[in-house]
Amino acid sequence: MDTKKAAKIFKALSNPNRLELYLQIARKHEASFDMGCECFISEIIESFNIGAPTISHHLKELANAELIYTEKRGKYLVCKVNEGLVNEVSKILIIDRKNS
Repeated sequence: MDTKKAAKIFKALSNPNRLELYLQIARKHEASFDMGCECFISEIIESFNIGAPTISHHLKELANAELIYTEKRGKYLVCKVNEGLVNEVSKILIIDRKNS
C-alpha cells in the first residue's frame, strides 16, 4: 500500500465520531458474520447524538477511503467492512521483529 492511500485511510479515521461509527460497523460485522456480514445503519444510528446528514457525511468519508462498502436495500442502508483493506493496513502497522 502506498503512503497516500494509507494517509487517506488514517485521515478518515481521525475524526472521533467517524472512528466510533466505523468501530460500531466493524462490531456489527463481526457479530453478524454468520448472517452475511452486513450492518444496517438504522441499527446503530440511534447511539449517536448527531444528525442524519452528519452520519451520511461520515459514511461517505469511510466509503471514499474504501474502509466500508455501502449498499441501499429499499429504504435501508447496509454497510460491510472491507476486510481486504483492513488486512493491508494491519500489515503496515505490524513491526517486523526480525529487523529490530
